[in-house]
Amino acid sequence: MADQRANRVESERAERAVRTTVLLVVVLTAGAYLPSPLYPDYQRLFGYDDLVMTLLFATFALVSGPALLLCGPAADLVGDRPVLRLSVLLAAAGSCCFLLADSPVWLFTGRVGHALALGAATGAAQALIARHRSPTARVAGPLLAGLAFAAGTALGPVASGVLAEYVPGTLTTPYVLHLTLLAWVWHRLRRTVPGPMTTGGAGARARRRWRPTRPHIPPALRALFLIAGLTGFLAWAVVGIYLALLPALLEQTPHGDHPALAGGVLGSVLVWSLLAQLAGARRTAYAAQRYGLAALAGSLVLLASTGAASLPATLGSAVLAGIGHGLAYSGAARAVDARTPAGQRAGIGAALYLLFYWGSGAPAVAVGLLTAWMPLTAAVTWLSWAGVTLTALALTATFRVGARRGSSAAPLPAAPRTWYRRDLTGAVAVTPPCENPGHGSG
Repeated sequence: MADQRANRVESERAERAVRTTVLLVVVLTAGAYLPSPLYPDYQRLFGYDDLVMTLLFATFALVSGPALLLCGPAADLVGDRPVLRLSVLLAAAGSCCFLLADSPVWLFTGRVGHALALGAATGAAQALIARHRSPTARVAGPLLAGLAFAAGTALGPVASGVLAEYVPGTLTTPYVLHLTLLAWVWHRLRRTVPGPMTTGGAGARARRRWRPTRPHIPPALRALFLIAGLTGFLAWAVVGIYLALLPALLEQTPHGDHPALAGGVLGSVLVWSLLAQLAGARRTAYAAQRYGLAALAGSLVLLASTGAASLPATLGSAVLAGIGHGLAYSGAARAVDARTPAGQRAGIGAALYLLFYWGSGAPAVAVGLLTAWMPLTAAVTWLSWAGVTLTALALTATFRVGARRGSSAAPLPAAPRTWYRRDLTGAVAVTPPCENPGHGSG
């Protein structure tokens, strides 16, 4: 009876930790995309050109990458809570920069803060959710993490667009709200997420030995990782076209110069992504990637053929982009997670999300370069046709890899003979693999 009560208490603690981490991911991701509908207002206010706009989006992709590579492996060694609390502080600094902005320099600094925050939190959050999510839960850990990232990406533009349209303080109110939510998350982290490893034993020795390293992808996982990474890159690249460029494109259509409309369209892309991720959970990881890539190709064809000049066609392509993103992104994440060794979840997860983040920033950089020689709509058309070509290549690759591997393949065995695992009280437990074969399966 006592054992059952202890197991129930431990399970409840794990679920509280997962809920807090999901909330953290949503709030951090929402903050990173709060400025998206507001960039035309910033451009009018500060008078910067399209090149500065391009560099603002490029800053996020360039900064979040190193943060992912550094903090992903670090979370495997020093614990999740220190890394997650650092991400909250960085996000708060970024939102303060936007709140006080009186020149483009403040905008760049704010983007750096948000990029560092999301990059730092991604590996630790994804690993914590996968590790502590109950195996009997209806929504598995990798899918729940994907839903959290997509939900935050949707809520950020919607919230800032609506607040900018209907609430005073167009360029301040969204960030005040974000800072309030960050304070709430900080409080929950302290109460519900396990602390760092204890100071003695192997945990401390590992912490002292930690140094920045690139995540190691096991040889047996590399082909699958590359295909999943390409699929996720394309999924986020298509969404990146909308997040980075849709407000400017909508301003060129009748009745399109409203932040609420831009935020609503951006949010609808991710709402369809959420629905597609839930529906795609019933499919194998490879099937979800194939259907998603096909939908992404259809979205790009529709966007390229109209040049974003028609609002109904743009809305239709946004729906297809959202569906394709949800299926392709969640399928890619599930395919990698199913084969990831238990002790390397944060590092390998960070490496995978690095490709996703680069995908979200690549369209803005590419269009910024193309607009030096052609109008914005023509640049988006060229980029869309290039995306169709890459999507066709990725679709072919998923068929070839899927034919060689079943999506339900067993995870690779963890390399160490002894596992050092933190329980939810912060203690380090030493468990032989044969006594706990399901650890880390999510």
